Amino acid sequence: MFSNYLIGLREGLEASLVVCILIAYLVKTERRDALRPIWIGIAVAVLIAMGFGCALEFGSQELTFEAQEALGGSLSVVAVGLVTWMVFWMRRTARHLKTELHGRLDAALAMGTGALVATAFLAVGREGLETALFVWASVHAASDGTPRPLIGVALGLATAVLLGWLFYRGALRINLAKFFTWTGGMLVVVAAGVLAYGFHDLQEADWLPGLTNQAFDISGTIPPDSWYGTLLKGVFNFQPDPTVLQVTVWLLYLVPTLALFFAPVGFGSGKGKVKAPDDAPDDQGARPAAAPQTPQA
Repeated sequence: MFSNYLIGLREGLEASLVVCILIAYLVKTERRDALRPIWIGIAVAVLIAMGFGCALEFGSQELTFEAQEALGGSLSVVAVGLVTWMVFWMRRTARHLKTELHGRLDAALAMGTGALVATAFLAVGREGLETALFVWASVHAASDGTPRPLIGVALGLATAVLLGWLFYRGALRINLAKFFTWTGGMLVVVAAGVLAYGFHDLQEADWLPGLTNQAFDISGTIPPDSWYGTLLKGVFNFQPDPTVLQVTVWLLYLVPTLALFFAPVGFGSGKGKVKAPDDAPDDQGARPAAAPQTPQA
């Protein structure tokens, strides 16, 4: 449940910040007439993301077991690739996000209503589709037969919306650079479990060999149906009897990805440690509510 909460929080907050930046800029520049097309684009993006998630869930139920495992494994690999790209992209470009969105919005305002709808749709739609795919892959990997993963995602998204509203109202200030760095690191750990389970699905679909070649089996020490076994599976997609391929893939992804993600040089500004966003909020915590302003990303 925690891993899915983290996914909903991280992806939802990115989308919330994008929405806040767009709306605050229009309010600040006295272009409230353009708010309606922005909200239309956002609504369309949300509906398409939900439809995509439903199509994945209900469409896969009509397939054979082997086809379901092949689809689940393939989409898990794709989802991990997308979320990995996303966390590195946000780490590099978060400090320029506001300026970039302002430039796109100025161009869309000059082009008309359709361009405004498209701008909002593209800005939010990418996050929505990534969230739907990664959540589906994570829930598929958990496969505990309970609604807890979906509850976790819903709580994460609700928290993200609340934080976005507080940013917009000027009632909350946090260091977004640190927030996205540490949640990105935790998301990489979650993605490693999803990737390993995706390869296990491909083995069950007979796309990859080694299904019976177990690396170890500690089911007696950590029973999958115990509370701590369920907790480990829900947070890290832990499996007490993984195959050699699963363990190999998990290590080959997790170790170098975390090393690169937290490296002081390479994926930041090119001058060492990643800098905080321009005029980024500090760690002073909450401040008194103020007039709507552009949140710092």
